[in-house]
Amino acid sequence: MAAAAECDVLMAATEPELPDNEEAKREAESFKEQGNAYYAKKDYNEAYNYYTKAIDMCPKNASYYGNRAATLMMLGRFREALGDAQQSVRLDDSFVRGHLREGKCHLSLGNAMAACRSFQRALELDHKNAQAQQEFKNANAVIEYEKIAETDFEKRDFRKVVFCMDRALEFAPACHRFKILKAECLAMLGRYPEAQSVASDILRMDSTNADALYVRGLCLYYEDCIEKAVQFFVQALRMAPDHEKACVACRNAKALKAKKEDGNKAFKEGNYKLAYELYTEALGIDPNNIKTNAKLFCNRGTVNSKLRKLNDAIEDCTNAVKLDDTYIKAYLRRAQCYMDTEQYEEAVRDYEKVYQTEKTKEHKQLLKNAQLELKKSKRKDYYKILGVDKNASEDEIKKAYRKRALMHHPDRHSGASAEVQKEEEKKFKEVGEAFTILSDPKKKTRYDSGQDLDEEGMNMGDFDANNIFKAFFGGPGGFSFEASGPGNFFFQFG
Repeated sequence: MAAAAECDVLMAATEPELPDNEEAKREAESFKEQGNAYYAKKDYNEAYNYYTKAIDMCPKNASYYGNRAATLMMLGRFREALGDAQQSVRLDDSFVRGHLREGKCHLSLGNAMAACRSFQRALELDHKNAQAQQEFKNANAVIEYEKIAETDFEKRDFRKVVFCMDRALEFAPACHRFKILKAECLAMLGRYPEAQSVASDILRMDSTNADALYVRGLCLYYEDCIEKAVQFFVQALRMAPDHEKACVACRNAKALKAKKEDGNKAFKEGNYKLAYELYTEALGIDPNNIKTNAKLFCNRGTVNSKLRKLNDAIEDCTNAVKLDDTYIKAYLRRAQCYMDTEQYEEAVRDYEKVYQTEKTKEHKQLLKNAQLELKKSKRKDYYKILGVDKNASEDEIKKAYRKRALMHHPDRHSGASAEVQKEEEKKFKEVGEAFTILSDPKKKTRYDSGQDLDEEGMNMGDFDANNIFKAFFGGPGGFSFEASGPGNFFFQFG
């Protein structure tokens, strides 16, 4: 930029249309020289003032406009600089530096095609001009980045669009269009602070910029601040009533807010079927709104858990954490569903995630409970072996043992294959083991609490199921199974 904005300290020998008044000409030259001095000291504001005085004295001198254009470029005021550069080449079409500055301004503002034309004209006047050659390449590079970005935006490859816009902005730092496209893609990628920063920078310079207002609203919308987002969309539409993206976003935001609120109301009223339908409809409004959709999935998962559709609830919560892997509420809801479906390893994993994120006493206790249930699940399930509920009474446990012990007693299967006999003997032993634990209040309490039974000398490895059977059924003469027909046996005491 410095090269392009270099002042014309030496005046051309043949300047067009010098002032008629020689005194005015000399005074203009004096102002120009003072401007040059301030420019050399990088005091661009004072340089601008003196170049303006020179122009006022001699308004048809191309180099004065060229110098002021260079100063405005250094001040970052490219649009004003463009006007001066264009005026300089209107006054003198052979002014190479004027064409270079015009091209540089066009390029800085993002008009790469116009920039190419200016640099081409400079090369026509001086085909060996190295700066013109380089700037022409830069302008063509920007054109290529624009094409790639347009294609990738359609493909929703927002990361690549951001990359292209970053490269293009190296040559076009004052292009609001490129900045807005980058900010919009950053918002789509969930990089909201970066997107907000870009949009805010533009709004500081132009508070009525509809595109920047739209991006601000988009960030708020995707952060689930829907009411504030609508305000920005409405403001953008005031500035540009035909702003299609702001119109669509505003409509989606209002619809999403209404559906979500209706779903919440139905849930609070206990109308879970309606709540499910409303949350489902809300999820279909805008698949790009990741944060809001994560909450909707979690809400629908809560509805499914109320409806005892636990697998569906787990699926909804899984979708929620896929969209937002920091969503603690979704992990907690899914973990509870895992507990309810006895998927304890999965529950422990979710509770560990929650506790690592928020180390509260409540989360610690939930994790501890899940770990205990997981430990208990890896032992033999004595309730399942006897076929009774965990809240079964003493009589129910005895009845269940009587039924299962007779069903699996080895004598009953003495005529079966060796494989069947082995399997039935194993089941008979497990039934006796289960009864030994569940019929003893102390052992049952320890078992239910997840404690290791072996800790108090209750080693089940030396367990004898026959002794339990004899003790239960009693009788001095023992017992036997006798056939009463093909496949039928009855139990008889001796």
